[in-house]
Amino acid sequence: MVKTKKTTIEVASELEAHERECAIRYANIEKRLDSGQARFTRIEAMIVGIYGLLIASQILDRMF
Repeated sequence: MVKTKKTTIEVASELEAHERECAIRYANIEKRLDSGQARFTRIEAMIVGIYGLLIASQILDRMF
């Protein structure tokens, strides 16, 4: 395996390209987390609604 020495400019260029790629990846991760948060909020509201329905059905069953 032959190793070649890279110049400082080449290393800096590769590092900048890597940082750009990481910035894009992190932006995509943030978008996915935000959309997941919206889904969890909706699911949480549905669960609270089910609890309300269960409690109300128990109260109505005892009344009639």
